Amino acid sequence: MANSRFQKSRLVFVLLCFLFFVSRLGIFVAADDKSNESNKDDGYDFAVTEEDQIGDNSTLSGGAYAAPSGVAMDQERSELCKTDMSSFLPPPYNNISNMVCKPVWNTFLLRYHKKEDNVVTFILSAVYTIGWVAMGFSKDGRMVGSSAMVGWFNRKGQARIKEYYLQGTRPSQVIEDAGELDLTKVPPAVVINGAMIYLAFQAKFEKPLASQPIILAFGTRYPNHYRLSSHDDKTAILFDFTAGSASRAHINPGQMKKNHGVLGTLAWGLFLPSGAIVARYLKHKEPLWYYLHAGIQFLGFLLGLANVVLGQQLYSKIDANVPSHRGIGIFALTLSILQILAFFLRPKKDAKIRKYWNWYHHWFGRIALFFGVFNIVWGIHLGAAGTSWKIGFGFLITMILVTVIILETLTWLRRSEKTTPPETFQMNPI
Repeated sequence: MANSRFQKSRLVFVLLCFLFFVSRLGIFVAADDKSNESNKDDGYDFAVTEEDQIGDNSTLSGGAYAAPSGVAMDQERSELCKTDMSSFLPPPYNNISNMVCKPVWNTFLLRYHKKEDNVVTFILSAVYTIGWVAMGFSKDGRMVGSSAMVGWFNRKGQARIKEYYLQGTRPSQVIEDAGELDLTKVPPAVVINGAMIYLAFQAKFEKPLASQPIILAFGTRYPNHYRLSSHDDKTAILFDFTAGSASRAHINPGQMKKNHGVLGTLAWGLFLPSGAIVARYLKHKEPLWYYLHAGIQFLGFLLGLANVVLGQQLYSKIDANVPSHRGIGIFALTLSILQILAFFLRPKKDAKIRKYWNWYHHWFGRIALFFGVFNIVWGIHLGAAGTSWKIGFGFLITMILVTVIILETLTWLRRSEKTTPPETFQMNPI
């Protein structure tokens, strides 16, 4: 009787812990740290070594400054568009009339003039002290595969302007004197006039330039042997060269990253560990434990599969350079697929190979759980997810471990009760 009550109480305890995990996970998923927003990767980075916020009103200690927002900023931009450039720009940039001038981002102004032969003259200007300023032409609004014109003045005050091909997200993949822009024979120029830097260049396009994704960025450190430092701020816009208007490029994988993290946490941080707990500590509830274990693990597998599919889409969208995270995720998914196959190939209890199947199923499952949980921690670190994700996942794993410790202790005590020899009673001799 006492043993039956003990088993029932342990089952109720496990189910309560499981429900508690689900309720706490809602708090974990809803948490959104401000530092996560400020470190969001938007997929169009110049020489990426860190993740920075795309902000239209940031103010930095050097490079291209961001002007204050509001009416004062609009007035200042209008006045800057009236600047007479004939006195400081070299020909032919100093005598081009009827140039369209449009504010595009912070203090960045874009002037352009289109000719009938699809040749466009660009003059990009921005407030400047040190560092570099860049304007890139992208096919889809992303950094990788785009070509950029970058201008700066070195420590000696010498003007430098070069075309770069953005082959990848690493600094070594930002290649100088390369790119897909068809520059004309007119030499590009970079000059400083007052507080402004001006990048001027001409390019010929295959067809009339219409809507074009443009990447804008700046860094506050001098390029080292023409290798660009990490940007201090950047953005991507969709510029309509026909109407002369700019809009924000809609390439923001932030929500996709959150969904990827939520699916991974549900799969490897909640359901799959819970299914393993059921299999280890509820086997005395035959056949309930088996159906619970199979159902929870299958749901966890589906969530893990969806997580990997979403991760592959995210990998392609932002050209993420995270081979370790990607490889571990695929490895963990492969092990979980083998576990699903093992379910359908499970031999009977009295089969000779059943003990080998048990060994395979137990240890492959534990290895998959280990790498799944490790990859969540690694992904939180790589994605700079913020404090709320770290605290939330740490709380979830702590509760799982506490539950395992308690159930393992109860199981050990239960086994000890069974191995204790019963007391013998002797009748008093008559």
